[in-house]
Amino acid sequence: MSVEKNKAVVRRHYEEGWNQRKLSTVDETHAPNFVHHDPSNPEDLKGPDDVKRRLAEVIEAFPDINWTIEDVIAEGDKVVVRWTVRGIHKGEFAGIPPTGKRIAIQGVHIAQLVNEQIAEDWIIRDSLSMMQQLGVIPKPR
Repeated sequence: MSVEKNKAVVRRHYEEGWNQRKLSTVDETHAPNFVHHDPSNPEDLKGPDDVKRRLAEVIEAFPDINWTIEDVIAEGDKVVVRWTVRGIHKGEFAGIPPTGKRIAIQGVHIAQLVNEQIAEDWIIRDSLSMMQQLGVIPKPR
């Protein structure tokens, strides 16, 4: 698979799966044995169904959520995306009741692709800033 095709698969995940809310896209962009690593979550997501469940939970909490892809860098079977996500907190998220507050945070996603699907990925996001913007954690003075 070419680097450009790998980049297109990952872009599709963000543009169709997240921004257009087409959760069925995950079945095409993610391998059946997909594993998602996120230090902010206690357990890895495994398989497309876990990904769709997580997408639905986040979309319910932030109905207007939108990802902006800032950079895409790829080499071999890996694609790195630097993104900014924005939305208004209107539903429960991670046990936090709706605050009505707007968030804007950045993150980095590394995806490893096999046979034109995301087989494994790793994500780092600015969770501290998100919790501060939601008013859960005070901002430093």
